[in-house]
Amino acid sequence: MEKKKVVVAMSGGVDSSVAAALLKEQGYDVTGMMLRLWSEPGKENSNRCCTPDSMAQARRVAGILDIPFYVVDAKDVFRETVVQYFLDGYAKGETPNPCLICNRQIRWTFLLNQALALGAEYMATGHYVRIREEGGKKVLLRAVDPLKDQSYVLYVLNQEKLKYAMFPIGDYPKTEIRAIAERFGLPTASRKDSQDLCFLAGEDYRNFLKRNAPQILNAGEIQTVDGEVIGEHNGLANYTIGQRKGLGVASALPLYVIRKDASSNTLIVGTQEQMGVTEVIARDVNWTSGQAPTQAFDAQVKIRYTAREASARVTPLEGERVKVQFEAPVRDATAGQAAVFFVGEKMLGGGIIE
Repeated sequence: MEKKKVVVAMSGGVDSSVAAALLKEQGYDVTGMMLRLWSEPGKENSNRCCTPDSMAQARRVAGILDIPFYVVDAKDVFRETVVQYFLDGYAKGETPNPCLICNRQIRWTFLLNQALALGAEYMATGHYVRIREEGGKKVLLRAVDPLKDQSYVLYVLNQEKLKYAMFPIGDYPKTEIRAIAERFGLPTASRKDSQDLCFLAGEDYRNFLKRNAPQILNAGEIQTVDGEVIGEHNGLANYTIGQRKGLGVASALPLYVIRKDASSNTLIVGTQEQMGVTEVIARDVNWTSGQAPTQAFDAQVKIRYTAREASARVTPLEGERVKVQFEAPVRDATAGQAAVFFVGEKMLGGGIIE
């Protein structure tokens, strides 16, 4: 019987290495594939997803597992989509999450197409998430390890993508993944996880913006929620929702960034009591089932990758939008981040907060 062919998206890290090892052990015909992504001119070797060291590690893992390994040039498409999305988001006064667009356009469109062109029947990644079939449809579930669960960043997937998707490590806690890597003798077993945006190479995003989109950093007024001008900011992109320190304004009470108004280039600040919101609108909503619900439903909603979930009522609106009404006020709801909906262990979908 001919083995089913799987392309594994490799990064040189322990998670994708173990994903490849597990699939090889399960009898699949495994091929490793790595993307060469964009870096700033003069910093060509600094993108954390494809440094020379990462590439060498991935190549070594492929050699140990005795699988073919390819590097695919994705510099231009990455710059045009992911990096531009990042810059455009800040220009609109938002705080974008480029990992979302990367998963949709780079991993699960560009790379998937490369995998299919090689004759693969599936593509696997080292994401901590699970997948199962229900009623003829693919359903995404939270990972077994709640501290590593990455279902939030995969809300962008639809049934067309999910029919090719495999997530071999979602059933394991992180500690076991490292033990499996050691069992296979993989050099990535003790490799540290990277938390930063890959193209920033560990640098503060503000410096990146100064070099690549300085027009975003125009000064403007700082106003209270009541409209009183109390100072001047040095560019909306330099501030995050909920920020307290570094505002440069005097006040009897601690002040926090409440929101950013890009149309008037105004930073709105307020007290801790003024911070919470009970409702947000999300746009460009994707439902992993392929069908939008016809009625409002109760869900647990995450408003950013590291946020705790909050109980909410989600109401579908026209034009791929939803209204999310929280049971209790939530802090740090940020335009440009995603609101992602969960019912039990299932991830239903999500959209970008307006």
